[in-house]
Amino acid sequence: MSRFIHLTAAGVSVLLDCGGPGLPEIVHWGAALGAATPEQLAGLTLATAPQPIGFSIDGTPPVSIVPAQSAGWLGHPGLSGHRDGRAWSPAFTVTDLHTGTGHLTVEATDDTAALHLQLELELDPSGILRTRATLTSTAPGTYWLDDLLLFLPVPETTTELLDFTGHHLKERSPQRTAFTHGLRMRENRTGRTGYDSAYVLCAGTPGFANRTGQVWGIHTAFSGGARTLAERTYHGRSTLGGGELLLPGEIGLGDGDSYTTPWLYGCHSDTGLDGVSDRFHTMLRARPQHPRSPRPVVVNTWEAVYFDHDLDRLTELAERAADVGAERFVLDDGWFGSRRDDTSGLGDWTVSPDVWPQGLRPLIDVVRGLGMEFGLWVEPEMVNPDSELARAHPDWMMAAGDRLPPPARSQQVLDLANPGAYEHLRDRLAALLRDNDIAYLKWDHNRDLVDAGHPHSGRPGVHDQTLALYRLLDELRAAFPHVEIESCSSGGGRVDLEILARTDRVWASDCIDAHERLAIQRWTSLLVPLELIGSHVGAERSHTTRRALPLDMRAGSAIFGHFGIEWDLTSAKPAERERLGEWVTLYKEVRGLLHSGVLVHADLADPAYAVTGAVAADRTDALYAIIASATSDSYPPGVAALPGLDPDLEYHVRPQPPGDVPDGNAAAWGAALPWCTPEGVTLTGRMLGAAGLRMPVLYPDRVLLVRVTATDRVTAVDRVTATDGTVAA
Repeated sequence: MSRFIHLTAAGVSVLLDCGGPGLPEIVHWGAALGAATPEQLAGLTLATAPQPIGFSIDGTPPVSIVPAQSAGWLGHPGLSGHRDGRAWSPAFTVTDLHTGTGHLTVEATDDTAALHLQLELELDPSGILRTRATLTSTAPGTYWLDDLLLFLPVPETTTELLDFTGHHLKERSPQRTAFTHGLRMRENRTGRTGYDSAYVLCAGTPGFANRTGQVWGIHTAFSGGARTLAERTYHGRSTLGGGELLLPGEIGLGDGDSYTTPWLYGCHSDTGLDGVSDRFHTMLRARPQHPRSPRPVVVNTWEAVYFDHDLDRLTELAERAADVGAERFVLDDGWFGSRRDDTSGLGDWTVSPDVWPQGLRPLIDVVRGLGMEFGLWVEPEMVNPDSELARAHPDWMMAAGDRLPPPARSQQVLDLANPGAYEHLRDRLAALLRDNDIAYLKWDHNRDLVDAGHPHSGRPGVHDQTLALYRLLDELRAAFPHVEIESCSSGGGRVDLEILARTDRVWASDCIDAHERLAIQRWTSLLVPLELIGSHVGAERSHTTRRALPLDMRAGSAIFGHFGIEWDLTSAKPAERERLGEWVTLYKEVRGLLHSGVLVHADLADPAYAVTGAVAADRTDALYAIIASATSDSYPPGVAALPGLDPDLEYHVRPQPPGDVPDGNAAAWGAALPWCTPEGVTLTGRMLGAAGLRMPVLYPDRVLLVRVTATDRVTAVDRVTATDGTVAA
């Protein structure tokens, strides 16, 4: 086999040097290198190797995917562990390599430490690189694993880092820092992906933006504890890395036992952050389990009725929902056991006879009779101490030995690694789905895992809990393939690619205030395509922020996602319901475009404005939103490029009803813009990308939709170049 393995796809190359006895080293991960001979690849390795300066070892320390101190690497180690204080510095020797299309598997051993390591690398047709490792103990006794992290190199031209922070109601808030020498480690210890997880950690060239700059990004695909890091060492090496955060004593490997890391996903883009999104979205949309049917308009009952479940009231709400065009009706919390508020009943997954004496069938019959699917809220991993389940099985609640963790939301966590608890929960959920016409589960998870151990042993249990959740979802989906599942976790607390391998959408945030949702949805969509992001229209005054916003702003932001409604429509005015129905009609018209198109964002100098769009794959159709989130310093505002169009096509550009008249008055600030009429203007894609459109003066928290459709004319025809260098048609 050749010393060099060159994987390439979609304009990306990954070049590995497999020539040493140690683990392979990634020589290049970035823009495609093109076809190359082995001699040229060897030459590139020599041409890009750092000069051996320093005092660690003679020569240059190699940086493998699992870098080791035994090779001279003094940055953060890839593998940390020991056997009673020994075997703490492994030195792996490659024993076998297996290659396939876009795939490499490396087998390596350390006989002294009695460890076997398998590395997997896959370059997806989208250009996304992913890697994981499996560590196996090959001797009696216990190897205690502290850390197994995977690393991907990035060039020294990456001078800035972008990652995310946040909290409940403000998930995935971006933060930028300089990429300087030293280690930047982001840790998540919440037992779920977390509101403030690094999410996608990006390193980029100076000033990288939506449409410009080279960007390298990684995502640690795990729904429990995680570590994500960026490190620049004095060796002249820069890396991004990630893996599971293991609690002390959580993984002890006996003879023949194995541990497999989460997948670490890596993305390179030479077209800024939009290029990162495009690669991730392309990869996700190609999955066989990716939702193919049109994403139905959802009505969720939570902010309409809360715990007040009454058949007559819910029947009226369902009728109003059907009138505006809803296609799925989801009954939220309060339908089971003693659950009249959030202090009791979790774990008792049987329909409450007090609230639903005839079961859920009467409501389901109403919903189905109105032509809608029926969905239901559940929170299977949690338990209230005030529940029949907790009273019958107090030993099924996660605990660090003989003490319960501090309560949160009057909840504890059900230990899914306990076979009895797991089987009980699986069987109750299966019975619920088998006995009722349920097409959708809103699967919630409303507290962090604090002091989360296995009560019988006292050992930490977040790792086991996470894998048990995956197994439970896999079993239920195999048994009920028609049931879609949403990942909700106090809003957007569990959003990652591993939970999305088992669910059909994520709830981006419990905050549906359109002002806040603009940023939440924009940054959630860096990884997740719009069709997988739940986005609802709420009441005029937000349940979570008390901010009042006009309906067109609420709907105009929600349409860029999986559109839904979370509003007591029985209290809405007839004119509001009529206007909402117009937005539902538009969503149904454009959801095919929004949920298959390329997501784009303009780079604007004005922080008060944003331009977001979805462009069809063939670039013949596009929908853009011009959004004002504050009062602009420019009066009137400047122009905005409309990115992503075919430069050589001609387009008809005009406002898109019903998002065409902010505040119901096209001339709110005097005369309307010349292009902002039903007739619009006709321009080429090159003009729209280079010169753009003049943005209208908008009140804060307003949106204007712009529809751009090709006229079937190709503009680059019969061109004559003048002697002075100008071009005339």
